[in-house]
Amino acid sequence: MNVLLVMVGGIAGALARVVLDSLLMQRLRPRWPLGTFSINVTGSLLLGLVTGLSLTHGLPAAFRLLVGVGFCGAYTTFSTAAFEVVTLARDRRHTVATAYAIGGCLASLTAAALGLVVTGGL
Repeated sequence: MNVLLVMVGGIAGALARVVLDSLLMQRLRPRWPLGTFSINVTGSLLLGLVTGLSLTHGLPAAFRLLVGVGFCGAYTTFSTAAFEVVTLARDRRHTVATAYAIGGCLASLTAAALGLVVTGGL
């Protein structure tokens, strides 16, 4: 049953990531990877909320597996962010690459902490 929960959450997370990234990049046409940035920050916030609720309200393990492990695991994509940083640097956009790398990490950590604080888990 646990594998099935992670699988279903993972399918939903991967689909959400592809749809959101496509929408953001097509409609806004940013000069940097806004889609991946937004996905990692919102996924970190969601994981912070799930973790906080688990710590303070004892969320069922099934929910943690479905949303925390499955959905958030497939939705967030730090490997893609790393690839995008390397691509930006290779294109000699060093300032953007550095800002994206540092900003993405800081924003994601802040979002996760915010989720913990909002739920009373921190």
